[in-house]
Amino acid sequence: MARVLFDLQYMLKTMVYPRENEFMRELRQITNEHIFGFMSSPPDEGLVLSLLLKLMGAKRTIEVGVYTGCSVLATALAIPDDGRIVAIDVSREYFDLGLPVIKKAGVAHKVDFREGPAGPILDKLIADEDEGSFDFAFVDADKYNYGNYHEQLLRLVRVGGVLAYDNTLWGGTVAMPDDTPLTEEDRKKRDSIRGFNAMIAADTRVDPVQLPIADGITLCRRVV
Repeated sequence: MARVLFDLQYMLKTMVYPRENEFMRELRQITNEHIFGFMSSPPDEGLVLSLLLKLMGAKRTIEVGVYTGCSVLATALAIPDDGRIVAIDVSREYFDLGLPVIKKAGVAHKVDFREGPAGPILDKLIADEDEGSFDFAFVDADKYNYGNYHEQLLRLVRVGGVLAYDNTLWGGTVAMPDDTPLTEEDRKKRDSIRGFNAMIAADTRVDPVQLPIADGITLCRRVV
């Protein structure tokens, strides 16, 4: 465990912080001061997603779960000027904390924020827009609904596109023995994420890989 922490600190100091965009740094610092700052996507994850989006040439993306908008800003900085992010969250209260920084970065025009539960909004996207018209989706929201979001997003993301799911290690609890002492809420989320991970591992419609970055991120390339 100590080696993992030392490795992470080394990577942050060597590769992440020196290359961190100034607006990403500003928003990260604002978010870290918030009571729920731990919910934000960390900077190393943001750089991974940014590089992936650039390699893909992604232009149209979906984000389920926005918080202050750290991953939204990372995406907006990575996609072309005429790109579009449909950013979904049940409340825009926290997003409004980060919006001034997103505007300062000159990328607010790429963000289409939609307030409300993700399920109905995704259903409306399916009904209103061509299926398979998005290049990328990032999910960091209600863990119990990851499986439902996966089915909806598979209809919205094109073949060859990527779906990314955050927190798929849930603090390492998914790998701990079943009788590990946990709060009731953590136990429920651990079990839910275990089930989701098993579902993805068996899903022949995607090529998945689970990376031990931040709290675990699972990338799924749609193949069917």
